[in-house]
Amino acid sequence: MALTDDIKQQIQQGYRDVLAGKGVRARYGQRLMIAEIAKYMGEITENDGQRTSPPAACVVEAGTGTGKTLAYLIAAIPVARALGKTLVISTATVALQDQIVLKDLPDLKKHSKMNFTWTLAKGRGRYLCMSRLESRLHDEGNGDSDTMPLFLLDSPGTEEPGTRAFFEEMLASYGSRKWDGDRDHWPEQIPDDVWRQVTTDHRQCTNRHCSYFDSCAFFDARKDLDEVDILPPEEVEAARKDLDEVDIVVANHDLVLADLALGGGAILPEPENALFIFDEAHHLPDKALNHFAASVPLNSTRQWLKQLSQALAKMQPYLAPATQAARSIDRISTASRDVDLILARVYEEAEQNTGWEFNEERRSAQWRYPEGELPETLAELASESRIATANLVRHLGVLADELQGAFDERKQHEIDRDTAEAWYPVIGAFHSRSEDQLRLWTAWTEQVGGQKTPQENEQGASDQPGAQGHPPKGRINRSPPPARWSVRQRWDHAEDITLFSSPVLADNLLYSRLWSRAYGAVLTSATLTALGRFDRLQARAGLPEASRLLVVPSSFRYGEMATVEVPAMACMPTDDGFADELINRLPGVWAGETATLVLFTSRRQMHQVRDALAPDHPDLNITQDDMSRGEVLRQHRSKIDEGLPSVLFGVASFAEGIDLPGKYLHHVVITRLPFSVPDDPIEAGLAEWISQRGGNPFMEITVPDASIKLVQAVGRLLRTEEDTGRVTILDRRIVARRYGQLLLDSLPPFRRIIER
Repeated sequence: MALTDDIKQQIQQGYRDVLAGKGVRARYGQRLMIAEIAKYMGEITENDGQRTSPPAACVVEAGTGTGKTLAYLIAAIPVARALGKTLVISTATVALQDQIVLKDLPDLKKHSKMNFTWTLAKGRGRYLCMSRLESRLHDEGNGDSDTMPLFLLDSPGTEEPGTRAFFEEMLASYGSRKWDGDRDHWPEQIPDDVWRQVTTDHRQCTNRHCSYFDSCAFFDARKDLDEVDILPPEEVEAARKDLDEVDIVVANHDLVLADLALGGGAILPEPENALFIFDEAHHLPDKALNHFAASVPLNSTRQWLKQLSQALAKMQPYLAPATQAARSIDRISTASRDVDLILARVYEEAEQNTGWEFNEERRSAQWRYPEGELPETLAELASESRIATANLVRHLGVLADELQGAFDERKQHEIDRDTAEAWYPVIGAFHSRSEDQLRLWTAWTEQVGGQKTPQENEQGASDQPGAQGHPPKGRINRSPPPARWSVRQRWDHAEDITLFSSPVLADNLLYSRLWSRAYGAVLTSATLTALGRFDRLQARAGLPEASRLLVVPSSFRYGEMATVEVPAMACMPTDDGFADELINRLPGVWAGETATLVLFTSRRQMHQVRDALAPDHPDLNITQDDMSRGEVLRQHRSKIDEGLPSVLFGVASFAEGIDLPGKYLHHVVITRLPFSVPDDPIEAGLAEWISQRGGNPFMEITVPDASIKLVQAVGRLLRTEEDTGRVTILDRRIVARRYGQLLLDSLPPFRRIIER
């Protein structure tokens, strides 16, 4: 029992010190959250450092204004230190990760008498690779990398991403230490296709053998958190000791999931020795699904195989005949041809024997395989592809190992050091890509159905589902089969078919890899319940039955601070004339307001409305797609500061995560209830499974999901206790349909104004 009187005193005194130091008052919800987390952690039983109590999580929904970050830090740090466990704080976004590291933790240490250490953990792919950047510039004829011109420090402002000038600016900023090489700290958003050119992964990185190692952004950021697999054996123990001596590791959900996929403890502390806190925990199930999804674009992969053949041909002259590396090249070439031939057959089969129905606007067609069952011929080809791709992965791995071995100066090797340094990143990239392809073929050949949920291991048996497909106590529940689908895409001069696979629920994955192993875990967010219940989260995240569930009240006086208004509308969103009514009604809706956010569920409709209103309101609207997210918000704030009205148009990503307190937002307009896209293959697979079990997918999936998204959208309005404003919902289904009352009641208790 770690929650001794002394630890309780530390928590209470720490909280009093912070309140006094910051000159703020205690909040009831915050105090309740502190007490609940501390009690949960203190009740975990152990024997010789190993948890003996059943798996359990502490789930706390804490609305905006609760001060949840301070609450879980105050409660968890003393308990974790007393237990000798590392506190791993995981966020959904790197922005929140930086906030905790750069603001919240220093602030807590400043105002309290708590003594603790922390470090930041981001994946390698968030950092600049100087070797890749140098190669990128060198390939364009910039000259020898040893004489790379760092005198470009005075180059003019930010250049268009992807241009030579942009990469030169990146080099200059990093060379002058104006930028630390962290993608998230670049002034503007860097597109994914541009960033991939200047970052790397563990398969391509030469680590300590790289000529830029001493100035590496990744290793500089992770001085206290070295990945064990990059170190010589004699340094592993020391690195692990340094990691264990850090009290707090601030990570993100993607990094936690990546570590779990490697078995846990490869990047972060072992789950058995860690207390996890998942902030913005409502993202975790979807993050897990994305992490364990896989895809293969068939024609693009065949083009990639041609590039592999060309690379092997260029590499071969640098290898002595009859060496292991030379033999590997021959085997890779053979394996590559085998994969190419099979992919051609897969493409022909998918193209000719699939009932494609093209969406001409998107120039694409999608086909979902019901219940994850593949046609017999396609299933056979998938099995052949798995075998051939596994063979390719194996031989690429042998060659990568041979190249890596040449870095060991203590041993003689058949490959010279210069050749290894030049070709290891290249072969590593091909190896990594082939492993990604193997994941898809492995997923496509796994047996469908029959998997047990995590709760089956804690319960008995039955065929009747509970809420959200979650089994009642004492019952057995089967997990849904994986979603498998194909997408055929057309361009002006090319076409491709991409194969996909994804779990439909992340319950098994999270339970087996995380909840069953972790010493303890806390999940918190402003939106964990759906329609007032935790059922949705429990089912999708596979939470143990013994988990503690709590909703703490917000300090906001909702009824005094804001109204929710539902005006009379002539059209429903499903009517053909709805877009025209939006165009006619919106100017009147935002009239008299200085700061408005209008949220759409469709980019097409957003652009349609914007284009129709632009002539009459040329300087009023700022649309999410006009520029980067940061620039959109900057321009919006600038207009408000100048005393001008501003109306933001946005879609789903603007319904969560943007922070416009005070004068920067007084009015949120919801054009349409945020129901899921009906053709999403993962949601369709889940709906199919629930229907087969006698459930109602609309009420069990669609409505709860919409309630969470609606609460998140409405949550943009009030960010501080001083904020006021109103929410306008233009979708009359919220009062005209039976489910509408459920959605309306899920919102904060604003004063309601409903036109009849």
